[in-house]
Amino acid sequence: MKLTYDPEHNVAYIALKRKPAEVETIHLSDEVNVDIAPDGTVYGFELLNANEQLGADPPGMILIINEASGESSEIKLPRAS
Repeated sequence: MKLTYDPEHNVAYIALKRKPAEVETIHLSDEVNVDIAPDGTVYGFELLNANEQLGADPPGMILIINEASGESSEIKLPRAS
């Protein structure tokens, strides 16, 4: 899994696996799109208004928790320039 973030446009992409040549982007809402292959495999999610969608608390931070081990780490989201 890979999370990318574009601070200029406040858009995040959660890639679950590398996209094949053929995927369809399905518009789920004004803030969420999903990339899906013809066989139904989900490849990733695009989050518009990402700071809000990721529920950053505190704002500008993402907390990643490994539920199995209990380990966690915080990532600071870059600000738009």
